Amino acid sequence: MKKVLLLFSLIVGVLNAQDFDVYLKNFDYQERQNMKIRMVEMLNLVEENKAQVIDIRFKEEFAVWSLGFTKNIPLNELPNRLNELDKSKLIVTACPHNDRANIARMFLKLKGYDVRYLSDGLLKAVDYLRGDNAKEFMEEYENGRK
Repeated sequence: MKKVLLLFSLIVGVLNAQDFDVYLKNFDYQERQNMKIRMVEMLNLVEENKAQVIDIRFKEEFAVWSLGFTKNIPLNELPNRLNELDKSKLIVTACPHNDRANIARMFLKLKGYDVRYLSDGLLKAVDYLRGDNAKEFMEEYENGRK
């Protein structure tokens, strides 16, 4: 937890502190809802080509296992790779549980992106996308790309 807080503090330090102050002063229950997205909603938006999922794990983690519809931009590379994000889509940040995804979401939010973090985490998505669910999802995903 200390590492997450330290990393969050560093991100806030890099960003304009005034922007963060404004964000916090306006934070309410609606924003609390807006910062998260559940797995099923995310999958529907991906199928409809309305969301881009950014897996912010380290490249070694991504190489060991990944989902076929995510883009890997490790958290520590995110500031230098913003040009790879599709501003016309909802950006969904994801990691196994959601700690790093939430940090990435805050960074991108303060940079002006429409962004949410996957509250269920990638582990839940992997568990869900097995067998028939995987087949059905990938068929819809591929159809949405045509």
